[in-house]
Amino acid sequence: MKKSLEILLERLKGFEKPKIELEQYVTPPPLASEIVVNAKLMGDLERIVVDLGCGTGILSIASSILGAESVGFDIDLDALRVARLNAKAVDANVDFVLSDVKHVTLRVDPKDVTVIMNPPFGIQRRYADRPFLFKAMEIANTIWTIHSAGSERFIKRVCDERGFSVTHLFKLKIPLKRTYLFHEKPYKLIPVEVYRLERYV
Repeated sequence: MKKSLEILLERLKGFEKPKIELEQYVTPPPLASEIVVNAKLMGDLERIVVDLGCGTGILSIASSILGAESVGFDIDLDALRVARLNAKAVDANVDFVLSDVKHVTLRVDPKDVTVIMNPPFGIQRRYADRPFLFKAMEIANTIWTIHSAGSERFIKRVCDERGFSVTHLFKLKIPLKRTYLFHEKPYKLIPVEVYRLERYV
């Protein structure tokens, strides 16, 4: 399942003109496949899957391919145009919505929602990941989220404050393709942390 999904995701297009201020990077297909397959095995795709800051749609599309009802939200219309083309290319049924993450609202009980997201790491703008994490905790009982290495203390503190626990933590290195002119190498291995969070209150 994982390899066949990864091969399908390799066909998706990335950002046409990535915006550095939004920290737009494509989630690598192997990582997207790893997360979504694990979410499937844990029953997390049986709920509505919401991708906050979906970009070109790889996580929401992967979730749809594995059977989830999937919605992606992003503030960038250019990214959503690519996401819609990507979904069509692999016959995925995803709703894409133009919205600032702070304004995302759902008419669904959080117990019926899983968030799967790759928020900005906050390298260009400090704490850029926080609105995404806070919104995810508002709208969902189960969250899969990718953060830069060294985020564990912060994530656990926010979980304690908001009634969540870290059920799984994966520490990985992912190949980040050259995206911006200041990148000197074709790709660079970046250490990341993938969290599965669950509401316990």
